[in-house]
Amino acid sequence: MELRRLGSSGMMVSPICLGTMTFGSPVEKDDAIRIVHGAMDSGINFIDTANVYEGYSRFMGSAGGVSEEILGAAIKDRREEVVLATKCGAPNGTGTHDMGLAPKTILRELDRSLQRLQTDYIDLYHVHWPDAQTPLETVLSAMETAYRQGKIRAFGVSNHFAWQLCELLWIADKRNWPKVVASQIPFSLLRRDYQNDLEFCEKHDIGVTPWQALQGGLLTGKYRRGHSAPAGSRMADSSWLAEPGEEIYDKIEATEELAKESGLSMTQYALAWALTQPAMTSLIVGAKSLGQVEEAVKGASATLSDEILQRQDALTPPPPNNAPVFNR
Repeated sequence: MELRRLGSSGMMVSPICLGTMTFGSPVEKDDAIRIVHGAMDSGINFIDTANVYEGYSRFMGSAGGVSEEILGAAIKDRREEVVLATKCGAPNGTGTHDMGLAPKTILRELDRSLQRLQTDYIDLYHVHWPDAQTPLETVLSAMETAYRQGKIRAFGVSNHFAWQLCELLWIADKRNWPKVVASQIPFSLLRRDYQNDLEFCEKHDIGVTPWQALQGGLLTGKYRRGHSAPAGSRMADSSWLAEPGEEIYDKIEATEELAKESGLSMTQYALAWALTQPAMTSLIVGAKSLGQVEEAVKGASATLSDEILQRQDALTPPPPNNAPVFNR
């Protein structure tokens, strides 16, 4: 796989990023370590986790930390081969400061993540969710502290809109603090809500690293209209994925025809499509087997014709761009 530059960070990452949200349950430690090593051996150098990940057993306010502990064991002897990303800000306990983005919470959770991951620095540290109670300038000041201490190399955000990225860039410029280099958003050919933000990211050198590029598995071809979810699938094993409606199945089936015309599996096609979008740097793909990793790698190397891309846009169109147009 050809590496891509991660925004303005200077780091080079694979176009597929291994997601680890399922580590712990259903993917137990030994299997997870095999997946990590197999992914690295296949050319994936970018791995994403979070302080709250612990698999399907996760519930609001549970302690988390399981995925980081497993990943730390997997990469401890290969740390320099990995661009490592983790996150803070989601609830991981029931205490007053067990969620949110107060500097106290950010810096405490960073130290806990470093310990679990068995490393002394994080390559890319994400704000997991916006915190309405903490001003962005306060959040950014904590990131600047962590950066100055050498505990993080760069920082990014998850689930933020372009206007929030704009404010972060303005604060960083005003204060001469580190700039946001990456944006992690939900994005797939079935979910293009953030499409109009991509141009902003491209213009300001912010690498986009979306989650849900396969829409929770809907774009893998495993779910069929009128059939029960296959055993072992996310829809069968957890409540995180709802049964699609008829309109979604219409789009999935029509997209599958375009994938066949392109000579690709549904998974390969969905990932190849996402990588054609502006500012796309690396797609976070979770895996429960090495076979799924291999499919993702093939998708990152596939190409789609302009005609196929135009037909996909007609099938699953982007949202309207309502920015005013001025005649000059």
